[in-house]
Amino acid sequence: MKQTEGVQWKRLLYGMGLTLLGTLLLAFGTAVFILPFDLIVGGVSGMAIVIDALITAEVLTVDRILMVLTWSLFLLGFFVLGRSFAIKTLLSTLAYPPLVALFHRLASPDVAGGLFYLRESTYPELALILSATMGGAAIGAGCAVTFLGGGSTGGTDVLAFTLCRLFPRLKSARAIFVIDAAVILLGVFAIGDLLRSMLGIFSAMVTAVVIEKLFLGGSAGLVAEIVTKEAEAITQGVIAHLGRTTTLFEAIGGYSGQPCRMVSVSFSMRQYAHLMQIVREADPTAFVTVHRAHAINGEGWGKARE
Repeated sequence: MKQTEGVQWKRLLYGMGLTLLGTLLLAFGTAVFILPFDLIVGGVSGMAIVIDALITAEVLTVDRILMVLTWSLFLLGFFVLGRSFAIKTLLSTLAYPPLVALFHRLASPDVAGGLFYLRESTYPELALILSATMGGAAIGAGCAVTFLGGGSTGGTDVLAFTLCRLFPRLKSARAIFVIDAAVILLGVFAIGDLLRSMLGIFSAMVTAVVIEKLFLGGSAGLVAEIVTKEAEAITQGVIAHLGRTTTLFEAIGGYSGQPCRMVSVSFSMRQYAHLMQIVREADPTAFVTVHRAHAINGEGWGKARE
């Protein structure tokens, strides 16, 4: 029993460490590369930049707006999506705003000899392009590391999942796309700089590519094979909370010779931590194997090619 508890604590600390590291990378990329150039990349940072552009008040700095948005979305997730979702995003929610504020101060001419102050660079055009690229890469790496740690960055994902609750037929990926697209479109009019807005879109694309490469190794999704005696409970949890479905196989344990069932489910990287939670709650002794899928076609994943 003590050995099992020790393993669980190690897993918890390992996951928390990755979540903190991912949040640090996310905050650094946002504060040093994205916010100084007002790059609208979607998400909470994009919303903060748009609000700052629309409401000109000295007390409303971008990092303060970002903090208010982060905590507001966390509370929305707690009341709408439940305690389990809130716990998964709590660590990132606690760390992200102060880290952004810290790194935002770092990106000033009076700190470290202006090393991270890129806005007034000798090569402003090059600095803008490189900031869009490096910012997108840092944010993507931060999100991927956080997902690998079993955490979640929260943010506008909360709005997406809330919309999915209100409109059950709406898929979370589409909801996230719609929200980010709306933020970027608002940014075009709020900032009034089409070129800067296009660089924001490019930065968001870099983020997506980096997440895919780091978390999925370039594959389209993940497949979990779960050997369990609670196949029905896991299936119901997957259907109710992930909007996915499963395939069930009858199996026999090679060592025990006892009958059991294997649950196969395809899911996206954003759903990884949620699926693991569903499995742990239904059957803590389940044997889970997760591997990458080169491609997934069918309902919920796009149409199969002829």
